[in-house]
Amino acid sequence: MAGETGYWARFSGDFRGGLAGMLVALPSTIAYGILAYSALGPQFAMNAALGAVLGAISFNLVSAAVGGAQRLISSPSAPTAAVISVFVTEMVHRGGVAPEIIPLYVSLLTAFAGLLQLVFGSIGGGKFVKYIPYPVIAGYLLGVSFLIIIGQIPRIFGLPKGMKWSEGLMLPALWNWQSICIAIVTMAAVYFSKKYIKQIPSVVTALMAGVIAYFILALFNPPMLHLSGNSLVVGRLIESPDDIPRLVINRWSMLPGLNFSYFQDILVPGLTLALLLSVTTLNTCVVLDTMTFSSHNPRRTLIGQGLASIASGFMCGIPGAGLMGATVENVHNGGKTSYSAAVASLTTLTVLLVAGRLLAWLPVAALAGILVMVASRSIDLKLVNMLKNKSTIFDFVVILTVVIAAVNLDLIKGAGVGLAMAILLFLREQMNVSVIRRRLFGNQVYSKKIRLKYERAILDENGDMTLIIELQGQLFFGTTDQLNTTLESYYPTCKFFILDMRRIQSVDYTAANMLKKILTRVKQKKGYLIFTNIPTILPTGQNIKQYFKNLGLNESPGLRYYDSTEDALEWVEDEILIEKQKDREKDRHILRLQEIELVKDFPEDALQKLGSSLVEKVFHPGELIFKAGDESDEIYFVRQGAVKITLPISDGKVFHLLTIGAGGIFGEMAFIDNVRRSADAVPLDECYLYVLSRSKFEEVTAIYPDIAGKFYHRLALLTVNRLRQSNKELKVFQEN
Repeated sequence: MAGETGYWARFSGDFRGGLAGMLVALPSTIAYGILAYSALGPQFAMNAALGAVLGAISFNLVSAAVGGAQRLISSPSAPTAAVISVFVTEMVHRGGVAPEIIPLYVSLLTAFAGLLQLVFGSIGGGKFVKYIPYPVIAGYLLGVSFLIIIGQIPRIFGLPKGMKWSEGLMLPALWNWQSICIAIVTMAAVYFSKKYIKQIPSVVTALMAGVIAYFILALFNPPMLHLSGNSLVVGRLIESPDDIPRLVINRWSMLPGLNFSYFQDILVPGLTLALLLSVTTLNTCVVLDTMTFSSHNPRRTLIGQGLASIASGFMCGIPGAGLMGATVENVHNGGKTSYSAAVASLTTLTVLLVAGRLLAWLPVAALAGILVMVASRSIDLKLVNMLKNKSTIFDFVVILTVVIAAVNLDLIKGAGVGLAMAILLFLREQMNVSVIRRRLFGNQVYSKKIRLKYERAILDENGDMTLIIELQGQLFFGTTDQLNTTLESYYPTCKFFILDMRRIQSVDYTAANMLKKILTRVKQKKGYLIFTNIPTILPTGQNIKQYFKNLGLNESPGLRYYDSTEDALEWVEDEILIEKQKDREKDRHILRLQEIELVKDFPEDALQKLGSSLVEKVFHPGELIFKAGDESDEIYFVRQGAVKITLPISDGKVFHLLTIGAGGIFGEMAFIDNVRRSADAVPLDECYLYVLSRSKFEEVTAIYPDIAGKFYHRLALLTVNRLRQSNKELKVFQEN
């Protein structure tokens, strides 16, 4: 019983919501249809209105079955009317096209736009349509609003067919005062009903007010009570249900008379419609999600809208989109599922079949007044505030440019201007973001190789020989010059240029070519250009390293590649030390105990006793000295070669902690606290070591107690110096 009650509650909610959505959408749907075919003249008003209604029926029925957004109500919209109106006008002005065949081209345009939406949905285009810059969309929709308002002026003033609105406004003698009165009453009803009659949708209230005003005026003008030759009303949509299949059959029977050379004229309007209707629908879905705490499926939504447009085209309807007003009314009146859209479709069909003759009495001026009020709501005067902020002035210029192009040229050209502006907006944003994330010198950040005191002094003194630049974002023609300009001032003093590429998202041909020019400049100064952290595969699928090699950036005496910046710095530091040190004998021979920095200045007898406790060992490259988890209390002194200390992490990978060169020590943690090893130690080359165990050291300190304090003091200083160097680097990273 509870299940039946729940089912009935959902059904009744969907019925009320769908009915409310239909009542809100139907008046503007008919008005948009008449606007779309306005260039063909009043004799096509009946077919225009019928086509719009058939479009609404097709849309809500198909999208309810396929679409990915519950409660969404779809119908012909402002972009639909504006784009099709421009298309029809151009077909009329082209000449050589019979007026009665133009609606067939509109049907093909509708189906083509639906096909594009179907493609957008199938390839996941819903995610990309949402990223069209807001200023472009805002400008286009503002242009649509102005065009709709301008297009309604002849209907509000009852101007003769073919007369431009600007000319008609200057000739009051041609104005139809009944039409003006009906429009004023309708617009006033829209305005005041939103404030005082919130229980009934303002569009419904306004339409009723317009109809009442029409029949009151008809009492003083009897010809208004006749449909024949009456341009103030829509006219009969259908005489009987047979009119619908008759319309479809008649339109498609004209197919052999089509001029296929005109099909190219469908491409741009079709793409424009597909994009605009997709954006309109997805924006409505976002609002719907917020209202209902749900989540729509952009892919299925666009597929549903595409199939609905195709169905509408074959049913002689026009395309549509998810309508904000009708969808909100659906939700507020209890709509809970996609069945509410099906209810909207079926009730629209019922009204058409049962009350089609009554719809014939809808005043054209009342529909025009409704459109003017709907369009005026889209004009956001707050956009002028964008001029108050320097960062948004360009966005306002984009909006204004698109509006001017749409109004003074046409919507199709306006779409082209909008696309160009979108590209400019993208380029502006990319070019405003610095491609250089951080600049550092060789005495601000160091490799992970532990250097002796005199070596650190040499590297600090010659730190300006090395420039490390961390790059980020898009390295393309719009940002590459930033890098070139930055490097220009460092060519005279720097020899090593390290470019960290880990945060680069893409590289184009212009950027690669600029890097080749930079390499040439560096080589002329007998320097080195070094690339580090190059991503193997970017999200775009681009393999930058392979791309560089294909363009001639192969490793050479002046160009090097390293997997990490630390490895590159280690090589650079070694090169600087080789260049700056005059006497290299001390680095090439095997160090004696007194040359180890930790025990320098120890008394001779203490050194002798300590030396007798040492074990000399030799390790070959790659041979494991110890591994994480080993039990040991030994400390190691490097006499020659270098040892890499690594920390094992997940998936068999290791993290490079540091590198110990000649004169350095390692293994001090286990020596001090006698715990298991926390890292691996692997020689990088032929490595000669002294090994001192804790037990042997304690034998020495038992005889020379003062040695223990000095040894641990030196060991603490060594640790402190390493921490200070790390703190120095952290401070540099924090400040840059």
